[in-house]
Amino acid sequence: MDLRKVGTKTIRVDLWFANRKQLASVRTVVSHIDNMIVGVTQGFIYKMRFVYSHFPINVTLSGDTVEIRNFLGEKRVRKVKLLDGVSYTRSADVKDQIELTGNDIANVSLTCAQIQQSTNVRKKDLRKFLDGIYVSEKGAIPAE
Repeated sequence: MDLRKVGTKTIRVDLWFANRKQLASVRTVVSHIDNMIVGVTQGFIYKMRFVYSHFPINVTLSGDTVEIRNFLGEKRVRKVKLLDGVSYTRSADVKDQIELTGNDIANVSLTCAQIQQSTNVRKKDLRKFLDGIYVSEKGAIPAE
């Protein structure tokens, strides 16, 4: 595999005599480079909404840990550690929404996945119990 800087804003990735799986890895490398450029220039934002039917979910930030309380009325406190470079903000204009931002898309999306998976409903009918914290919007931070 050959990585070359062609112009001031262009990177060229070449691979010769490759089979199908090796060509797929070229596209993966290009996507990683693109995500790194977007992460450094703009950053990534994931918005998560709280969904509940009866017991309001309480989410707070304590240090670098997100604490989820009162999920389905349970007394257990769920804790999710924020990964490196991920910042947590509570939306002021939208009720029951948090925003996770950062430069590394892998860390931001993994933190969101851990928050969503911590509110999985077990041993109940999933068609009825839809409570949880879900990703509602994701992408690059829009330029202002």
